[in-house]
Formats: sequence, structure tokens, C-alpha cells
Amino acid sequence: MLQDTAAPLGVIECKGDGDDPVAVVTAAIDGFKDEVISRLEKVEAAQAGTKPEPETKGGDKLVERLDKIEAKLNRPAAGEKKDEPSMEIKAFGTYLRFGLGAPADELKALTVSSDPQGGYLAPAEMSAEFVRDLVEFSPIRALASVRTTGSASVVYPKRSGITNAKWKGETQTSEASEPGFGQLEITIREVNTYVDVSNQLLADSAGQAAAEVRLALAEDFGQKEGLAFVKGNGVLEPMGILADAGIGYTPNGHATAMGADALITLMYALPAAYRQRGTWLMNGTTLATIRKLKDGQGNYLWQPAYSADVPETILGRPVVEAVDMPDVAADAFPIAFGDFATGYRIVERLALSMLVNPFIRATDGVTRIHATRRVGAGVVQAKAMRKLKMATS
Repeated sequence: MLQDTAAPLGVIECKGDGDDPVAVVTAAIDGFKDEVISRLEKVEAAQAGTKPEPETKGGDKLVERLDKIEAKLNRPAAGEKKDEPSMEIKAFGTYLRFGLGAPADELKALTVSSDPQGGYLAPAEMSAEFVRDLVEFSPIRALASVRTTGSASVVYPKRSGITNAKWKGETQTSEASEPGFGQLEITIREVNTYVDVSNQLLADSAGQAAAEVRLALAEDFGQKEGLAFVKGNGVLEPMGILADAGIGYTPNGHATAMGADALITLMYALPAAYRQRGTWLMNGTTLATIRKLKDGQGNYLWQPAYSADVPETILGRPVVEAVDMPDVAADAFPIAFGDFATGYRIVERLALSMLVNPFIRATDGVTRIHATRRVGAGVVQAKAMRKLKMATS
């Protein structure tokens, strides 16, 4: 007995050795066709609610019945809605038929503006150029005298007076005199901070993160230092030029309106030796006000620089712009003038030092960068400088 496992509708049997195999197979095929036709008629009858027609034989009948069933299956039943193709399939078919002329709601596009819709395929370029905010600080270091030390402070001996010689006659007795001496001390101050940086960032940035941290620290320390040299109170920070009570001032004559006469008075209040080496110190806002001042003949007090190596001048003396100087306001000191190299001293104990500590937060995957700066400054000759006060007296 041979059994068809792919189509278990018929069984082929050979009852004896004398049977013709071809006849047996042919008979089995005819029986299989009849069985298929019979089952198809039963399916049709069940769907139509009628009795099946009498069974017939033949391959043509089988094909006809299969065509009818296929057509019926493709035809939606009453009250039922045939499943429509998805939006994507519909849009793709519309595009194939009409191209770019298809309706706008049927055209789909990958866009850069939406990451899930294609933005990931157009990544932005990471530029090697770094954009930084401008950091301004007063250039007092370029005007003052700068020296280094290995101690915690520097003491300057100071002579506070001279001898008292007198004109005498031929036989008159000379009188003794003693010059006065003293000392002034510049104490070294310290400014410090630290920055925590991820170890992964330090490793993956190819050194750029560490370089930017160092640059940021240098700019920050320079800014704090410049501010202290102008306005420092001398307690935890160096004594600034404007805060030192020993430096005299000239009143402007008006609390808010800058006057040209006051600048002339201020300039000539200094001894000639200091005045001839003097420099004007003010911020940009005050400088803009000064540039509008004129003398009695209508000439501007401010004169532009005619070459790169010649600075702009006021009353013949150079002007340096210091961002930390105050604006013109009542009781403010917006302008300073004098020989700053003689009058102001900066003493460096330790240049900007950075200590990288990878151990203190190693368990957190963080490296700590410590930054320290030790510097002192103070007025050593108050008579070499003078300030302008916005007041009547």
C-alpha cells in the first residue's frame, strides 16, 4: 500500500501482485478528483445554504469549481469592508503612478529637521574651532612695576623725609636735622579654585577638554587679578589703586557732568617728573565721554593715534582703557592719572600653578584639577598717581 502524505484525500492500494500498476494509479487519481470535487461542492453548498449537486467526474469540473470559489473569496461579503492597504503602500503606489505630481498629502520625504525621519543620516560636523566668550581684564600689569619673590611678603624701606638744611651766616651755628624713614610691606595673597572633569571626557576629547579647562582658569585668574589691582581692598586681595587712601584726588566740580578743566587740573596736580611719564586710566564708557570734550578753541582734548606704535592721547599723554574702572557717576573715581610704574608695585610669588589629582575622586571616574595663583600688589609711591572724583569738592 502506497499513501500520499502531501494530500491525504486518497489511498492507492495494490490488492495483489497481478494487478496492473498503471491502471491502479489511474483509478486512484480519478478517485482523488472525485473526492476533491465532492468536498468543494459541500463547501459551496454550505456557503450558499443549498444542497450539493450530484457528484460528477472530470478535471474540467474541478478547475471550474476552483475558479468560482476563488472569485467568491475575492468578492467582499455584504455588510463587510475589505481591508484597505496601509498608508505607506498607498503612498508608494501613488508615487509610482504620478511621481512628484502626486498630491502633497501622498508625498512622503526624509527630512533633516526630524531625527526619526532621516535626521540621523545627516550628522552635524564637529568643528575644530572653539567659540569662547570674550574675557576682559584691566592691563594694570603692563603699567606697573612687576618683580618676583620667594617669600610670603616683601618689605620696602621707605624714606619719609629729608634733612632740614638752613641758610646761615658766617659765624652762626649749624642745626642738626634727621631724615625720616619707615617701611611698607606688600603681602602675598592667594587665589585658587578647582575643576572636576570626567575621566571619559578627558580621554575621548583627545586633550581638548584639558586644554580648554586650563585656558578658562588662566582667563579667570587674569580677570580676578586685574580687578584686584584696580579695586582690591587689601584684606584678602591686593590693595587696588582706587582703594588706597594715600592717593590724592581732584574734584571734578560737578557730580555727573565731566569737565575739561578738571582734567587739566588733575594732570598738573602731579609733580612734573611724574606728569611727564603719566598715563590716563579709564574704561571705555568714560573714554567716550572724554572724546567729546573740547577746549576753548573748539579742539578736542582727545587726539587719535596716527600710527600703530603711537597711542591715543589726552592732553598729550597716552590713554589706557581698563575695563574695571568705574563709570562716570556721583562720588565715583572714573579716571586715574599718573606714573604707575613708579607708584604701583606687583610682586609675584607663584605663577598660575595647576595640579592634576586623578586619585581623590577615582571611584567616581573624575579627575580634579587644582589651580593656584599667589601674587601681591600695593601702592609704593602715592604721590606719583592721582584720581578724579565726581564731586564738587
